Amino acid sequence: MNAGLSRQRRLGHEHIPDGRDNEHATSDATTFRAFGSCGHLNFDAHLMTRPCISRLRAAVPVVLPSLLLCDFGNLEREVRRLEEAGVAALHLDVMDGNFVPNLTYGMPVVESLRRLTKLPLDVHLMIARPDRFAAAFRDAGSDILTFHIEAVPDAGPLLDQIRSLGMGAGLALNPATPLEAIRPYLRQCDLVLVMSVPAGFGGQGFQPVAVDKLRELRGAVTSDVLLEVDGGINQSTIGTCAKAGANLFVVGSAIFRSADYSAAIRALTQRASEN
Repeated sequence: MNAGLSRQRRLGHEHIPDGRDNEHATSDATTFRAFGSCGHLNFDAHLMTRPCISRLRAAVPVVLPSLLLCDFGNLEREVRRLEEAGVAALHLDVMDGNFVPNLTYGMPVVESLRRLTKLPLDVHLMIARPDRFAAAFRDAGSDILTFHIEAVPDAGPLLDQIRSLGMGAGLALNPATPLEAIRPYLRQCDLVLVMSVPAGFGGQGFQPVAVDKLRELRGAVTSDVLLEVDGGINQSTIGTCAKAGANLFVVGSAIFRSADYSAAIRALTQRASEN
């Protein structure tokens, strides 16, 4: 660990400031932990604003690198390369080895990333009982928090809780889950994540059922709701998803197995923009 990161970790144990606007405190790592990269407290509404959602809406189509396939031994270098490539946000896949068979990372990695970058952190929870951890992921620095409809008996309370914590609220569904399962909650969503592969592993092949879901969702939600697609997104599939209505594209292999991140992201964005 370099000296800068050691200092940032020490900062993480300092007192978290009270609810003041953080526009003039971007160098303070504790501010990022308390408010994320985009938010500030709105006391009149008793909610934190969600400017990251507005920012992403204005930037669509957006390619989101999925850090599941990055080089975690050189995490700071990977973040800098992605920043230099002009990405709008980072996508983090959190798996618990229970809801899905794979195990990845949790709050400590999100917190470390928050200290490394001001980019919005789009956190995808593939975990059982996600309601237990919403506040903890907010405190770690998440800007958008998405959980699976298959992981909860009733998604409504958790969507409300996530928004009340100042994060964008997302709801995900696996390829085998029908859209009817999430229809009652669409008005509570800032984002809907359509999985084109079963949740749990990177590098899987794209399942076309996602295209049908995206097309149907685009007709069922307002333009304010972001439609995200994750799994097997590359030069061959991104255009089809964009045409079906997706505007956020989670990409792993097609970026991290490329020698030139900037060129890969630019080409993917261009392909998505053509539809």
